[in-house]
Amino acid sequence: MSDIVIQSKNHVHCQIDSADVGVLQELSDFFTFEQPGARFMPQYRAKLWDGKVRLFNLFTREIYTGLVPYVKLFAQQNQYKVDDQQTVLPTPYIDVQQYIENLNLQGHGKPIEVRDYQIDAVKHAVHNHRALLLSPTGSGKSLIIYSLVRYHLEQGRRILILVPTTSLVEQLYADFQDYSTANLWRASEHVHRIYAGADKAEDWPVTISTWQSLYKLPKKFFEKYDVVIGDEAHLFKAQSLTGILNKMPHCAYRIGTTGTLDGMKTHKLVLEGIFGAVHRVTSTKALIKNKQLADLDIQCLIMKYPDEVRKNVRSLTYQEEMDWLVTHPARNRFIRNLALAQTGNTLVLFQYVEKHGKALHEMIAERAAEGRRVFFVYGGTETDQREEVRRITEKENDAIIVASYGTFSTGINIRNLHNIVFASPSKSRIRNLQSIGRGLRTSDTKDRCRLYDIGDDLSYKSRKNFTLLHMMERIRIYNDEGFDYKLTEVPLQ
Repeated sequence: MSDIVIQSKNHVHCQIDSADVGVLQELSDFFTFEQPGARFMPQYRAKLWDGKVRLFNLFTREIYTGLVPYVKLFAQQNQYKVDDQQTVLPTPYIDVQQYIENLNLQGHGKPIEVRDYQIDAVKHAVHNHRALLLSPTGSGKSLIIYSLVRYHLEQGRRILILVPTTSLVEQLYADFQDYSTANLWRASEHVHRIYAGADKAEDWPVTISTWQSLYKLPKKFFEKYDVVIGDEAHLFKAQSLTGILNKMPHCAYRIGTTGTLDGMKTHKLVLEGIFGAVHRVTSTKALIKNKQLADLDIQCLIMKYPDEVRKNVRSLTYQEEMDWLVTHPARNRFIRNLALAQTGNTLVLFQYVEKHGKALHEMIAERAAEGRRVFFVYGGTETDQREEVRRITEKENDAIIVASYGTFSTGINIRNLHNIVFASPSKSRIRNLQSIGRGLRTSDTKDRCRLYDIGDDLSYKSRKNFTLLHMMERIRIYNDEGFDYKLTEVPLQ
């Protein structure tokens, strides 16, 4: 007799049963984790929540379908017998390489040589029906998505693609058009775009939408889709995003794509639960080694402040320290001069629009040479204007874009970007790696990208300040990724 019985409930959840309640309690403990940062959350402070995430519901006995491999791992570790009664979808036979070759893909008017790892990623997604594809920036993620879309359309399935920003809606649509230049497939005839209140028409084979435009819609809206693809899937830990996936219990084909995961086990398990097991497509280091991405030169610039200044700010909270830094005149002048001194196109990334971004943009624009283009992009910039900035920059060789992390750190594709400046400190693994990815694409005029990572040493005696600790965390990320970097101290008055 089996100790654990797994049954299909729908394509979101499985039902786990056992004659021994103790086994289910052990399983619940196995899938219970401390929520990072829980002690700062209002519910925890109000003692309405214990700060733990439970991925197995002990009362309904439900668990995300994508976590079944971990249920089996738990059983193996505890020597429990498992009876897996899940409904298994048939695995289709398809020569994926031949299929993709027949698509006659083009990019910027030239035939595309599809890489082996892209073929492998499509094959994995087709054969497994669900997967979380870990595919770094510059690996051709949109080509993988396009190939999967074309395949599922031929099977008569309707497809929903979810992306985090309006810019990515337009960019993915434009990529689809570009790939189809020679094969007579028209994105305009098959693909509907939804964002910012656009018409939520229901008679299109493919829909690309921001999740913000859909998450409040009723379950009925999602019933027509057979396939869901979540691009930049690392953002799907938010409740509103997982809510969309939960409204599609009938949808058997689920593909997530992302360039980065944040390293937290709970985050990874939630994503695998709703999409499927992680499949590493390739790595940034491998792409750089094979000259498929630009070489990366990281310059870590540590701003050193006078002893008296460090003593005066030693008691600042994190937010007070950030406010102090982004309004520091000498620091902002250094960033301005650094951006103006670069050759090639430069992206300056900031966190706070009013307190920092606008001031930096004004300072840089005021000193820029006549004819040098300086752009300012933030959340309030219209989608068509962001796209215009991206298009212009592709044709420029000396432009400066001052942009918020939220608009330009994730997904935006600018091949002709030579320099990146981290003007605001952050320890987020995803944000940093995604931001670096903006500069790693190659072009006819570029085979190297330089990153200036600005950190701030306000330490006093044995106390290290918040943003210095964040810089140390970023250096740890560079070490994990195998990136070379150089540390330089910059004295500031």
